[in-house]
Amino acid sequence: MEKRTNRRVHDEHVVKSQHLKLIDLIEKARRKGLSSKYLYKENIPASPQPEFHVSHLKHDTNQTGLRGIKTDEGFRNPGRGSLLWWSLAVGPDEIASAERRLLETTFPDRTEEQVQMQQSFLEKFTTSPAFEQTSRLGSYRFTFPLEEVLKAYRQQFCSGAQPVMRVYETVLYKQEVMYVVLIHSPANQERFSKYPLLTDDPNSVCTYKDGCFIWRPQAMSETHRYKFVLRQDAMQMEAAEAEHPQQFYVWDHFAVALHVDKQVLNFGADRLRENLMWCDKGNVQIADKGKPIYQENITFNDFPEAEEFVKTLWPDNPSPLKKPLQLN
Repeated sequence: MEKRTNRRVHDEHVVKSQHLKLIDLIEKARRKGLSSKYLYKENIPASPQPEFHVSHLKHDTNQTGLRGIKTDEGFRNPGRGSLLWWSLAVGPDEIASAERRLLETTFPDRTEEQVQMQQSFLEKFTTSPAFEQTSRLGSYRFTFPLEEVLKAYRQQFCSGAQPVMRVYETVLYKQEVMYVVLIHSPANQERFSKYPLLTDDPNSVCTYKDGCFIWRPQAMSETHRYKFVLRQDAMQMEAAEAEHPQQFYVWDHFAVALHVDKQVLNFGADRLRENLMWCDKGNVQIADKGKPIYQENITFNDFPEAEEFVKTLWPDNPSPLKKPLQLN
């Protein structure tokens, strides 16, 4: 585990070439002598262990970033690095299907009556920023099908060959654990050979299969208010109020880093506008610590401001700016 400072001047503790499960990350951090207010907590209520199959990626940005994306008609690394960062777009549909999958694999012999008796429970655990429809990085969100991103990358960076996916790193922040998958061109095999290939391992934190990233989170709540109850006799799963609610813990998420060097991953202005929406500001935002190095601090716009700004960038597009489904 090594310490580094990111471009927003925040400290990171990094384990390269591995996706460490929390139990292994805790052990490594302790051996390193790393202090942590959240990572070592032992009174965290039990949580379910679902598997999310995610077919869309999201890229959040602010007003300055949006202007640059429109000018480029695509995405580039905004600083000195060579990686373009995306996150998994995990919404209500993915949560519902993960819950259904967990129930079906745990209780394959449920009766129809037991299926009907089962109440929704997973949404009470998926409360970390990884599942929120708000943004930590700015008011503008692009959401693209994963397969469309991979196709564009394959055509523009890989001469039509399949991109290579690798286990890049595990990054620990103060209260956040990020698992990163690296995607690169086959032409750069030697450059990135020290990172293991992403395999279809059912015990791994994340993998790729059949057009989806499969993510197996271990810390979904950030603030734990419920405990997971497995009623084996009734073949039911429940979320019960925890004995000591408001337990703060680390939360984990999954990021995708595409190697683009100084080039642009191009989608065209029209397709960018189709996949653009406005996002409200999250409870926690990511801003530069102290004086910014490569870009301005994060700024957010309310919806009317965002509508007007988007109209200046796409004056010939009459489509209304979209919002996340649950926002009115």
